[in-house]
Amino acid sequence: MTSKDKGRFSKKHSPERKVNPSIAEAVKGRARDGEISCAVAFEIADAKKAAPEEVGFTIDSLEIKVIKCQLGLFGYEPEKKLAKPSKTVSPDLREAIQRSLVKDRLPCKGAWDIAAKLGLPKMEVSHACEALGIKISACQLGTF
Repeated sequence: MTSKDKGRFSKKHSPERKVNPSIAEAVKGRARDGEISCAVAFEIADAKKAAPEEVGFTIDSLEIKVIKCQLGLFGYEPEKKLAKPSKTVSPDLREAIQRSLVKDRLPCKGAWDIAAKLGLPKMEVSHACEALGIKISACQLGTF
């Protein structure tokens, strides 16, 4: 999305694709001031037994902004991003990240899986990626 398209989230998707009315109703009910947090989007996905990408598509279609990425990558005020480089990265975490890379990037889902497997907060994985110079890609909601 270019800067001139910023805020026009629905432009990322084919106009032929239609939203699920049940998901749209849930998103509208949980959004506040044109925004919805990543955590709430995932709660909706769980409740509706929908893929996070489907909820993300619906959020985009309704022109609602996703805030407070659970990996700390975007949507925070005033810094915008909470993910900062860790001072140290354990060998186990470093190895798990390296094994999960796709084209030298760690998919969002991979970061979540690593956190679950190692019993770590999700943001600890993103802090490690920052320290290792590894970008996180493929947001499960489709924001990046």
